[in-house]
Amino acid sequence: MDEELQVKDSNGNILENGDDVHLIKDLKVKGTPVKIKSGTKMKGITLTLDPEEVECRVPKIKGITVLRTEFLKKSNLK
Repeated sequence: MDEELQVKDSNGNILENGDDVHLIKDLKVKGTPVKIKSGTKMKGITLTLDPEEVECRVPKIKGITVLRTEFLKKSNLK
């Protein structure tokens, strides 16, 4: 039986590919002088094989960034 991987944000909401999320805590990005501020919105996340991490594009940072789900809040609740 194939069990689907469930990825949850900091509030326990289930995240899916393409969801929009907000950052709930200021984070320093390794290898860059950039700090991502709390409340920053990331559009169209991509799930990874790890249920505690998602890939997304962060404004002001080139390329894909991996963020831990414990610092994210789903923003497009239906």
